[in-house]
Amino acid sequence: MNGTGSREALRGSGRLAELDLLRFLAAIAVLAFHYFIAFASVWGERPAELFPAISTVSGLGILGVELFFMISGFVILMSIWGRGLGAFALSRLVRLFPAYWVSVAVTAAVYGLTAATALDPKLSLGEYGINLTMLQRAFGVYDANGVYWSLWVELRFYVLISILVIVGVTLNRCLVFMGVWLLAAGFFTGSEEAWVDLVVMPKYAAYFVGGMAFFLMTRFGPRLVLWCLAGISGGLAVSAALDRVAGRIENVGYAAMPVPEWAVVATVIGFYVLMAMVALGWLGWLRWRGLVVLGALTYPLYLFHTPAAVLIVPALRDTLPPPLTALVTVLAAMAFSYLVYRLAERPLQEFVKSRRRRSAASPSPSQLPALSSIPLATGEKASVP
Repeated sequence: MNGTGSREALRGSGRLAELDLLRFLAAIAVLAFHYFIAFASVWGERPAELFPAISTVSGLGILGVELFFMISGFVILMSIWGRGLGAFALSRLVRLFPAYWVSVAVTAAVYGLTAATALDPKLSLGEYGINLTMLQRAFGVYDANGVYWSLWVELRFYVLISILVIVGVTLNRCLVFMGVWLLAAGFFTGSEEAWVDLVVMPKYAAYFVGGMAFFLMTRFGPRLVLWCLAGISGGLAVSAALDRVAGRIENVGYAAMPVPEWAVVATVIGFYVLMAMVALGWLGWLRWRGLVVLGALTYPLYLFHTPAAVLIVPALRDTLPPPLTALVTVLAAMAFSYLVYRLAERPLQEFVKSRRRRSAASPSPSQLPALSSIPLATGEKASVP
C-alpha cells in the first residue's frame, strides 16, 4: 500500500491495526525486562542468571516504554485533529483511569492483605489515595506501582499537546510545536534543573516528536521537513536511550543487565523504521481482527504484570522450574488483564461512545454545521502503555 492508500485507510477507519501489534509487543518487552532482568527481589536471585539465553534481549525490553511514547505521539496527534479541549480531556480520562484505579486498588490489596513483600512501596492508605489521582509525583508521593512513572510522563505530554488543541491543530502549527520542542530538548540535554525535566522532558521528547512526525507523514505524505524532524528526533532518541541503559548498568552491573551499546542503537533505529513503515502504509496488510484484542490488553497488562509477578512467582519458584513459573505468571497476567478490559475499561468506554452517538444523532439546528465538521477519531486507544 502506498502513502496515499495509507492516508485513505486512516481517514476511513480511524484506526491503524498495526499500532495495536506494536503496542502489544512494547508491553511484552517491558514485561520481559521486569520478569527476566529487573525483578531480583521477586525471584530471590538475579533473573539474568536464571534466564541467561534471553538476558540481552530481555534487557533491551527497558526501551519498550520509549516505543510506547513514539506510538503515543502518533496517536494522540491523530486523535486531537479537529477536536476541542473538552473532548480531548474526556477521551484521556476514559482511556486512562478505569484500569488505573483497579490497578491501584489491586496493588494496595496485594500488600495490605497478603504476605507479599517484594517491590512493596510501603505506602499509607492516604498515599494510595493520592495515587488514585495519577498526580502522586506532583505531591512528592511514591508510585504505588513502579510502572506508573511513564504515566506521569504521558500526562505532561498531554498538557503540552493541549497547546495545539487550544490554538487549533494545523500542519504548520504542528511543525512549529515539534521544532521548538526538539530544539529545547537538545539544548537542555543533561540538565539537572527540575523545571527542565518537568516541562521539556529532554529524555523523552524525541520519541513523542518522532511519533508525531510519522503521523503527519500518514496524513500529508512523506515530506522532507517531516523526515528531517524524524531524523533529528532519532539522533536525540539514540543518545537518550544509551544514557538510560548505561545508567541501569552502572547501578546493577553488566552481569545483571548484559546489554551492549550497539544493541541499544539498533533497537531505537528499529523503532523508527517500524514507525516509518506504519506511516508509509507498508504494514497495512496487518488486518487480523485479533490485533484489536491485543491492543486492548496492552494497557492493563502493563499495569498488572507487576502485582501478578509479586504474587505468583514466590509461590511457584521453589516447586516449578523458572521457565514454567514465568509462563504461568505471564498467562495469569494476560488473563486478568483481559478481565479488567472487559469489566472495567470497555463498559465505560462504550457508555461514553453511546452518549456521544446519541448527542450526534439529535443535534439542534444550530449545532449541525459544527458537528458535521468534526472528524471522528477512533484510533486513540492505541496511545498509552
